[in-house]
Amino acid sequence: MTIRSCPCGLPEAYEACCGRFHTGAAAAATAERLMRSRYCAFVRQDAGYLLRTWHPRTRPERIDLDPGMRWTGLEILGTDGGTAFHATGTVTFRASYRGGSLHEHSRFERVDGAWVYVDGDFPR
Repeated sequence: MTIRSCPCGLPEAYEACCGRFHTGAAAAATAERLMRSRYCAFVRQDAGYLLRTWHPRTRPERIDLDPGMRWTGLEILGTDGGTAFHATGTVTFRASYRGGSLHEHSRFERVDGAWVYVDGDFPR
């Protein structure tokens, strides 16, 4: 039996990687791990997790995910802050999907000790 690695790109199986964040069994310790888990939530069409990990100040009321969207890979291009020693952090990444890619510079903050996504911009 072959265990597939997590869609976020790390070598662990989904259950041991982002799955534990999605179920609430663990919390992402860094902004990068939260960003990876959010990418994985897009892959798995988990709108509930995306909303739970969005800063209350910027969170939309709902997310409409496209069931036809096929995410194909994640590349972390850079991070700044976002560790256990920080209150804020940024992650720059490229998420590929069938037909193109999304390049984003995302901002994260801690709310009640947990990392949450604030917003992002799209570098040219």
